[in-house]
Amino acid sequence: MSYAVKEIFLTLQGEGVHAGRRAVFLRFTGCNLWTGREEDRASAVCQFCDTDFVGMDGENGGRYSADDLAAKVESLWGEWRSDRYVVLTGGEPMLQVDDALVDALHAHGFTVAIESNGTIATHPRIDWVCISPKAGSDVVQRRGDELKLVWPQKGSEPDSMESWNFGSFLLQPMDSGNAAANQANVIAATEFVMAHPKWRLSLQNHKILGLP
Repeated sequence: MSYAVKEIFLTLQGEGVHAGRRAVFLRFTGCNLWTGREEDRASAVCQFCDTDFVGMDGENGGRYSADDLAAKVESLWGEWRSDRYVVLTGGEPMLQVDDALVDALHAHGFTVAIESNGTIATHPRIDWVCISPKAGSDVVQRRGDELKLVWPQKGSEPDSMESWNFGSFLLQPMDSGNAAANQANVIAATEFVMAHPKWRLSLQNHKILGLP
């Protein structure tokens, strides 16, 4: 099998429990909740996505075999042998992730994390599972390491998610592209977390720092 990749780059994890951790981001093309085309946004299940996952024209984008993809990830990580960490993201990475790729990344010494919308069961040998549910979708992956809910989402009910089996429950203010709206979202998320101590606030630190 070959994998369609939008981009691969070395950065710091900007969100969630591992914020600030050195990581290679491996972004796959395609998503099952939005085509990625602006003309389809209004009719999509997920209408607030701020990520370009269309095509293979990003940094190190292209088609790869499992071994070649793992080798590329290793080359971007550099010479350090310890604490190797790769984040599989998209789009929706579980449209493409399979045994061969997970095994190849493990063979190169990487801890494998995934950021998924949860509508497809994650691969059982992934080491760190982050699920970001989207209102109106059918979330089947209700267990993992962190649940990261972008907030506010009309139709989302965080209280109903508290019975799901996750190690951490994170609320992340939505980036709407408008400064006033963003500030209102930060206030709303902060107030929610203050009233619901099971949840923690997650910020998009990479945007604050100007990282990809």
